[in-house]
Amino acid sequence: MCLAIPVRIVELLGDDLALFDVGGIRKEISLALVDDVKVGDYVVAHTGYAIGKLDRDEAEKTLQLLASMAAGEPAALAG
Repeated sequence: MCLAIPVRIVELLGDDLALFDVGGIRKEISLALVDDVKVGDYVVAHTGYAIGKLDRDEAEKTLQLLASMAAGEPAALAG
């Protein structure tokens, strides 16, 4: 199973590439499939590509839920 996760763009590298950060981990991502991405935007990352944009509130809510699930919090797992 593959997951798509929200990530925050921290640097535009040119040639449809950017650097993202999630949980202190930084990696390159292709922006070829999404228009008008700026530093600070949240995108959905899947297999090295941004496949859509998210608003900040939705991205942070999703990241918080994923962190709760990883920690094994019962309320997150009941969802």
